[in-house]
Amino acid sequence: MMQLFYVTVNVCLTSNLCVTPLGLEGDVDLQFLLVGGKLMKVKSSSWKKERMYKLHDDNATIWHESHRIFKRKQTFSIDDVDSVRKGRQSEGLQKHTEAHVEDRCFSIFFKGRRRNLDLVATSVEEARQWVNGLEKIISNMKKLNRQQTSEHNTSETISDKNKDNMMTLKELKHFLRQINIEVDETYAKLLFTKCDTSNSGTLEGSEIKHFYDLLTHREEIDVIYEKHAATGGQMSAQDLLNFLQNEQREVATLEDALRLIEKYELDDSAKHMNHMTKDGFLMYLQQEEGSIFNPAHKKVFQDMSQPINDYFISSSHNTYLMEDQLKGPSSTEAYIKALMKSCRCVELDCWDGAHGEPVIYHGHTLTSKVLFKDVIKAIKEYAFKTSEYPVILSLENHCTLEQQKLMAKHMISILGSALLTSPLEDQMPTAFPSPQELKGRFIIKGKRLNKLDAVFSNTSPGVEEDCVSEEDESAETSNSKTDTNGQKSKIKLAKQLSDLVIYCKSVHFSGFEHAKDKQAFYEMSSFKESKAVNLAETAAKAFIHHNMTKLSRIYPAGSRTASSNYNPVPLWNAGCQIVALNFQTPSKEMDLNQGRFRSNGLSGYILKPEFQRYAGSEFNPMTLTKGPWIKHKAFHIMVISAQQLPKLNKDKPKSIVDPLVKVEIYGVPADTCSKETRSIENNGFNPMWNETFQFDIQVPELAMLRFLVEDYDATSQNDLIGHYCLPLTSLQNGYRHVPLLTKRGDVIPSAGLFVHLMLLDAK
Repeated sequence: MMQLFYVTVNVCLTSNLCVTPLGLEGDVDLQFLLVGGKLMKVKSSSWKKERMYKLHDDNATIWHESHRIFKRKQTFSIDDVDSVRKGRQSEGLQKHTEAHVEDRCFSIFFKGRRRNLDLVATSVEEARQWVNGLEKIISNMKKLNRQQTSEHNTSETISDKNKDNMMTLKELKHFLRQINIEVDETYAKLLFTKCDTSNSGTLEGSEIKHFYDLLTHREEIDVIYEKHAATGGQMSAQDLLNFLQNEQREVATLEDALRLIEKYELDDSAKHMNHMTKDGFLMYLQQEEGSIFNPAHKKVFQDMSQPINDYFISSSHNTYLMEDQLKGPSSTEAYIKALMKSCRCVELDCWDGAHGEPVIYHGHTLTSKVLFKDVIKAIKEYAFKTSEYPVILSLENHCTLEQQKLMAKHMISILGSALLTSPLEDQMPTAFPSPQELKGRFIIKGKRLNKLDAVFSNTSPGVEEDCVSEEDESAETSNSKTDTNGQKSKIKLAKQLSDLVIYCKSVHFSGFEHAKDKQAFYEMSSFKESKAVNLAETAAKAFIHHNMTKLSRIYPAGSRTASSNYNPVPLWNAGCQIVALNFQTPSKEMDLNQGRFRSNGLSGYILKPEFQRYAGSEFNPMTLTKGPWIKHKAFHIMVISAQQLPKLNKDKPKSIVDPLVKVEIYGVPADTCSKETRSIENNGFNPMWNETFQFDIQVPELAMLRFLVEDYDATSQNDLIGHYCLPLTSLQNGYRHVPLLTKRGDVIPSAGLFVHLMLLDAK
């Protein structure tokens, strides 16, 4: 691995080329991208222009022609690409191109809020090559392990500014700033002199190799390795096993140690002796076996055969919105992004549209509109790509009868047999089916004209339509949807739409006793956040027991016009399943949601702890008493170091971060706590803290751990560098690397924290 990097550096310096991505040498599609070609860029029906596109020689950047007078950046990084979709799968291509060019179209979707790029190739074959080539490179970059990514990124930046294949001291300092480390003049000269073995005043060839060794030296890894390498200066398989058992607290065998050596050791002679060198040890620590997140939890590992109300369900509010609640765009893309993040409950606000076609938008606002049928098509296409478990379509219906009938027709025709139109059982059910039984199915949540028993009744079909109270979350802050008696206004509900509501019939909440005595299991209520939080604080035990037999949906207050979010943790503590958040808004709350559902194979379903599921439970998160929920743990964590933290202001060459790390616990109130390290000045490349914290945890099954890395600012609010969140029950003990994510939840390549963790039974 190290040798491979040095070759990369030398090639980059001598010919300004980087090595071909691993496994793609001679690939026809890659060669096609390197040559490039003309593509038609589509912005609107009247703006369709040919532009030249090609893959840059670094195999990581796309260059494109621009005719702007004040040209913006003419490149974009492959790492910024979220996905490539073949065909007319974007709203722009569907709206602005004809169906006969379907096979020549493709779209490039970016991470974050950057607008997607809609393109039309000159032929079907060229479209295929563009899509295949881009997907291969994206896949290759994802497969790069952290060590390779780190070396690849560093190799890209080690280049002399005047292209003379030599690096002066000035160029060295420029490079250090590029990788986010500031050095004073004395240290820079010392490092330079140490590397300049030829005394030429410049660095070249093997001197750059030496320079890279000094830069990437991990003192903390040296200490750990030397402590455990007890066999001739190297780790034998037995030494490694001792490390796994004693430091990492793993249930491991000698076979496990040998497997790691075979997988990660790069030195053939060491591997032949069943030894692991320091380079192999570092490689192991940077892979999933050395990650803070338990690899076993990357797959579905929980029991998925319990009733669906026994699970926390990843849920989105006003899913169609890309931005704010008042004037932002509505889009099918918002549904696609939420579903691809394993969201399992999406919301559809349905209104009468032009030409008899229902639309989705935030009523009584200036948000744009999207066709209901287009949303259903997008949901059908993307619902089960990340998770195969059921998706709930939460309908907020404001349509007239005729358009309601069309809504039902669209869902039946587009979703087909995946749409649940009757109970799974042959007789009236008494409890919910399980996620396992509902795999690949769509469940409609909405109003229903009658009881579910009517499905099994031999009597007349009943009324074709009737009035029901109108659901309108957006009107909660006004009086526009109530009559003179303070009652919610009524709308007529079509039988065709009503009949699609099986396990999630929307009803008004009239108290826990009423729900217990009068409501059927499939009748569920939605709570605005203030009501739900109040119940979670003042009647937590009753709320938990309510959720043992029924589903509860929580949604943000109507006053959150900027699409901000509320804290979901107190609602999870109260056993609420569908805690709906604004997925489009980066926030601490969305970090917690991403962390909660990171486990169990990104299925979007997390089995609630048993004490939130069995009828005799006395659990109350607000006033903890003795019970099976108390599993007192002492959580020790040492924040050791960080690697390659990104610069926040790339336009200012001398802008270097002053990082600090916050360690936060979220769970029941007794467990919620936050601690932080000191800040380290001018070092984002390899800051080292070696600071230890301890947390006392009472209810670990509801606790989550969040790391927050910030750039310290004495005069204003700290800026976010990266974060990571996971359930406490999903962490691995010992020395672990922690990946870091951007504010929108994307992995920051090569950046991370290095920590030591011990979650132990408290004495």
